[in-house]
Amino acid sequence: MNWDEIIVKNFGPEFEPEVDLRGIVDLHIHSAPDIRVRRHNDIEIAALARKVGARAIVIKSHVVPTMDRAYILQQLMPEIGIYGGITLNPQVGGINPDAVEVAIFQGAKIVWLPTMHSSNGHQAAGKPGGVESVIDGKVVPELVEVLKKIAASNIVLATGHLSPREIFIVVEKAKELGVEKILINHPENRFVNMTLADQKELSGYGVFFERCYARPIGNGKYELNFADNLKAIESVGYQSTIIATDGGQVENPIWSIAMGQHLKFLRQAGLSQESIDQMIRVFPARLLGLS
Repeated sequence: MNWDEIIVKNFGPEFEPEVDLRGIVDLHIHSAPDIRVRRHNDIEIAALARKVGARAIVIKSHVVPTMDRAYILQQLMPEIGIYGGITLNPQVGGINPDAVEVAIFQGAKIVWLPTMHSSNGHQAAGKPGGVESVIDGKVVPELVEVLKKIAASNIVLATGHLSPREIFIVVEKAKELGVEKILINHPENRFVNMTLADQKELSGYGVFFERCYARPIGNGKYELNFADNLKAIESVGYQSTIIATDGGQVENPIWSIAMGQHLKFLRQAGLSQESIDQMIRVFPARLLGLS
């Protein structure tokens, strides 16, 4: 199959990014099939990543595991790394150690804590209930078992849509249990809303902060994170930063265009190419266990 023909057929010439994306690693991309319409399906996003010379991508779903889908894509396009993981929302049983164990066995690289269905996510959306990761200031027993499995397999713990208070509690417990790779998802997102002061304090645990292309502001609309990302990088440090897109929404550009715009902004804002390379090529590759 000619993967370039798929790109040209579905996107035309408009997939070309404004900067060189060779060797980049994006740890956060949404693709179809999903419970909402996505800008790209699995094959399209993998073909785009291959075309621009990306080193690796991670596809994410809020509701189903993605490591099995990634495995199939990897067989089709061995030129790049294609990975997935599992998000601990109700559709997989919430904080479910058995589901995590199977996901790890099947090659999951990231375990995302609850996102839109977290108790914090429900509260932010004005809904009751939600999956609890922390109760009475302590990590729930099921999550303790999940953290042990993550530590044993040396994969990534991602904090999803937990509140800053919950994130501190989970990170401290994770470190106690030997989890080495921790990614704080989009701290500027309204579902997380972590202050720079909290980020500076949390950086002492050796975590990485994920700086994404855009954030939802309600009613299906998004706004760019560029200025806030730059401020956070300058304040907290590029040494704890991962650049990602969190892309795939129909409201946002084609993945390669979004990533190119993000990196171009950071470079024009005065960040060195070396620091950008670390944030988009070196650090995310390290989290995936790539050499």
